[in-house]
Amino acid sequence: MSARQTILDWCNQTLQTSLYKDYAPNGLQIEGKEEIRKIVTAVTASRAAAAYAVEQGTDMLLVHHGLFWKSEPVTITGWKKDRIATLLAHGINMAGYHLPLDAH
Repeated sequence: MSARQTILDWCNQTLQTSLYKDYAPNGLQIEGKEEIRKIVTAVTASRAAAAYAVEQGTDMLLVHHGLFWKSEPVTITGWKKDRIATLLAHGINMAGYHLPLDAH
């Protein structure tokens, strides 16, 4: 078991997130449980990825393509609302790392 911030700090340091000017936020996008016992990874924060994270009883979903992009509307409606609601209802953190993962 690890603290959420410990995992995020490790990801930020390992992926050197400060070196990238990205069009998506890198790091924590949805806050869930403080203590992380299990992490599920996916390419995209899709409906299937969120459902799988719930099925697996995970505490963090770590993705390459997160839920927020500078070119998209900032409203939380429709498919985005549904995915966020699923993660929040189960206390699942969601972190995304776009360009830092591309580079590594």
